[in-house]
Amino acid sequence: METPATRAVETRDRVVVRFAGDSGDGIQLTGSQFTQTAAVVGNDLATFPDFPAEIRAPAGTLPGVSGFQIHFSSEDIYTPGDAPDVLVAMNPAALKVNINDLKSHGICIVNTDKFKANDLRKAGYDADPLDDGSLDGFRTFKVPLGTLTKSALENTGLNSKDSERCKNFFALGMMYYLYNRSLDHTEAWLETKFKSKPEVLEANVIALRAGWSYCEASELFQTTYEVPRAKLEPGLYRSISGNSALCHGLLAASMKSGMRLFLGSYPITPASDILHQLAGYKNFGVMTFQAEDEIAAIGAALGASYSGVLGLTTTSGPGMALKGEFLGLAIMVELPLVVINIQRGGPSTGLPTKTEQADLLQALYGRNSEAPCIVIAARSPADCFETAFEACQLSLEHMTPVVFLSDGFIANGSEPWKIPDADALPPIGNALRTDVEGFQPYLRDERTLARPWAVPGTPGLEHRVGGLEKEDMSGNVSYDPLNHEQMCRVRAEKVRRVADRLPLAVPDGFDAGGVLVLGWGSTYGAITAATRRARAAGIRASHLHLRHLFPFPKNLEEVLRRYDHVLIPELNLGQLSMVVRAQFLLEVQSLNKVQGQPFKESEI
Repeated sequence: METPATRAVETRDRVVVRFAGDSGDGIQLTGSQFTQTAAVVGNDLATFPDFPAEIRAPAGTLPGVSGFQIHFSSEDIYTPGDAPDVLVAMNPAALKVNINDLKSHGICIVNTDKFKANDLRKAGYDADPLDDGSLDGFRTFKVPLGTLTKSALENTGLNSKDSERCKNFFALGMMYYLYNRSLDHTEAWLETKFKSKPEVLEANVIALRAGWSYCEASELFQTTYEVPRAKLEPGLYRSISGNSALCHGLLAASMKSGMRLFLGSYPITPASDILHQLAGYKNFGVMTFQAEDEIAAIGAALGASYSGVLGLTTTSGPGMALKGEFLGLAIMVELPLVVINIQRGGPSTGLPTKTEQADLLQALYGRNSEAPCIVIAARSPADCFETAFEACQLSLEHMTPVVFLSDGFIANGSEPWKIPDADALPPIGNALRTDVEGFQPYLRDERTLARPWAVPGTPGLEHRVGGLEKEDMSGNVSYDPLNHEQMCRVRAEKVRRVADRLPLAVPDGFDAGGVLVLGWGSTYGAITAATRRARAAGIRASHLHLRHLFPFPKNLEEVLRRYDHVLIPELNLGQLSMVVRAQFLLEVQSLNKVQGQPFKESEI
């Protein structure tokens, strides 16, 4: 589609769009297609899919509202945006949940077909917001999306219900018109998606084009907008979600180490996507096992590591609680194991589809006795690739479990990912041993203290494993008090020595003085945007983000003491703050939020 010459077009550096409606309205699909088109155009982007917690919440009610926000730009961006410039609301509940976030004088497109008396009642409205003046502060466009879609499809042979289901593509066509986007990418996707259902393909393509044509014919928007291509570092890019990048990182680690991957997993939101994606990598030697529960999943993964492959297990916070004993066993027998925790709101079942980063203390200390292991955290969707790769590398080379922390915001969000050069990725070693001479199960590498990895069935490398304390060197069961203390100290020192290979902490901003904002995990984008905005305003603000949470970078304390103030924003009630205070006896300021929503730039 070409831009009509008579239409006024404004250029914007960045735009935030939010789609909202019932789960059955295709909100996530609509948002993902808009995202893919923005990626094809070459914009920098960040997304925030916001799923309802109820699987089958009643249609038209507040708990059933699904949202998808995308921030796309011609400049570097770090968050999905604080407030949308445009809100597309499919029903009164979607409007009520999201309208307070819309910018003043922002564009509000509402589906008037769903503003009947019963719809208003289910959303808790006493009066129709389209008529009572409550939307006067916005540029409101009232569009009967369902009616217009059914009219466009009346000659396709689809029944009324199936025709109305295409209204999300009608709305998507309107948004492509508003931002001068081509329909080509989405039409190509539809042709692939529905090639075996030509009637569905035809209907959705017609609805998409009808949305565009409606805007053009009605002159609904006096002004449309363009967001130019971003000036990204040269390379091949794709839009990627956190869970997908994580899978690619695990697979790359398998290739670079020469080790097969085994995933033992029990489905749990928001980690299930990892099991789904890795199950498709059988041709790369990946083995996946859907266990009957969380305990069986980690038990199978640890058994796989014992047999000479890299064991993985995925879960969220409630599942981490069940995996604790087996994780302690992995620490005691000193085998590689990567435990991936995609955090969500808690405690207990909590907020299954909402984000939180409140499992830090659980990852650090949530096991009986002295059971230290490496803990690292990804900071963004694209960063999941490198962090997952490093998690495997550390686990294999140091013969110890690694806990990998992500969260729902990172897992489901998307951003551009520069596809790395596979040949440039570092090789990954391992401690596999076949030499019989001088073998003892707990004979240690002088540098890393890693023990040898003896695969069962290798002649001459027979040894015992199990949950009872091991005798130093021989691995025999030992109840000797001094041996137990020795083994506890050695296991702790082995993990501590990982810090010797970690990069030193380097803040973004000033080397000293003013305020340092210290973060970890998914707060990265909001902190980066806020501190850079603060510096532009003349505030002496710097930012340090931690990937390595246990052990810390070796110079962390020295860096923190160079600043007048240390602020730690977290999606919990102050867990990293507690650890920093305890370890360094340093006073810090906490900024905490536990609402199931990520930080906004303005909040920091």
